Amino acid sequence: MVTNNRGATRWALLLGAAIGCADAPTQTAVVAPQANLQATKFWDALATTRWNLRATDLHQTLPPPPNGQAWASRMLTYLSLAQYRAALAATAPSNRPTHPSVSAAVARASVTVLREFFAAHPGVPDALEQQLLDDRSAPGWPGEASRDVAAGDAIGLAVGRAVVEQSKADGYLSLPALTPPVGDGFWIPNGDITRSLWGAKPFFLEPADLLLAPDPPAFGTADFKAAVDEVYAIVSSRTSTQLAIALKWDRVPPNGPSTAGEWNRIVDSLVRKHHTTEREAGRILAYANVAAFDAQIDCFMTKFKWWVARPSQADSRIAPLLAFAAPNHPSYPSSHSCVSSAVGAVLSDAFPSERSRLQAIVEEAGLSRMYAGIHYRFDIEAGQEIGRRAAAKALAGSLEE
Repeated sequence: MVTNNRGATRWALLLGAAIGCADAPTQTAVVAPQANLQATKFWDALATTRWNLRATDLHQTLPPPPNGQAWASRMLTYLSLAQYRAALAATAPSNRPTHPSVSAAVARASVTVLREFFAAHPGVPDALEQQLLDDRSAPGWPGEASRDVAAGDAIGLAVGRAVVEQSKADGYLSLPALTPPVGDGFWIPNGDITRSLWGAKPFFLEPADLLLAPDPPAFGTADFKAAVDEVYAIVSSRTSTQLAIALKWDRVPPNGPSTAGEWNRIVDSLVRKHHTTEREAGRILAYANVAAFDAQIDCFMTKFKWWVARPSQADSRIAPLLAFAAPNHPSYPSSHSCVSSAVGAVLSDAFPSERSRLQAIVEEAGLSRMYAGIHYRFDIEAGQEIGRRAAAKALAGSLEE
């Protein structure tokens, strides 16, 4: 097994030949991360974070799929769920004569899920398999040397297949097309509406947990005008610091691996910093991603209840940053804040000593959308509350089979 290689962002060495021979449209090539052969500490050799990073690298490098932000969050959710369940299964008491390799179980579960999500990209499934083989032929954490790789692999394969089947039944993009209302203060779409995870089946949220965000200020009221004026004041005199923050959180590929992907990388850094075990790393990532998944369902149900116009639609003086394409969904609430707050809350529970820093990151991520001119403050506040509620429900539930 090998260590996480944080600088690896291309896979073309493995994909080039396969893509060149494929009878399909040309795809963006990516380069295989090189194995770091110096791994000696278990927290540097976790299969969970290694495959999580590879997934975010792939998403950032390959052409983005439709509904890309939600696609990335959904992919990472099922990836981390499979990783956690594989770790649980590999460490469960049994009558086996040997101890299954937890790392092998997590790795095979990861590859099984990622093959499904990246199946449309010629060469990627084969590259993932080659990465798995390369990892197993490289030196890794000595504690894995006595583990049964074959047994771990069999566990991971079974778990990965079960999670793939679960993903196919979640109702993603199954609802009919949306028809927005027309009139003053309603959001105006530009082409097909981005639906995110609207209509998908939540992991933990019940019907009573949805649509609890407060009513947004009504268009034309003093409160709404004050919110518009605040955004205009920012964009008309944006500071260099505000500009840098706005651009920092523009994580749409190729600038980054999406909002959820960026938060997954934050999880990875904390797992390494706090010397987290394989099983615990899987647990934290799974609950963080599931909370973000559920938060987006509530977020977009709320968006499609109110259909609030974006700031630039409410006031023609407001122009979003040129680097930003105004998201093609209503303004209230901010999905960026829903995701950030959900993951931040799960991480604060897992790493209490990091709570202040994490809250500062959540706040910065939210404000970045105002600095970009694409959200009101009330969007951000409602999104953060939705994320916290989703995280609380996730942490009170169980993802064990």
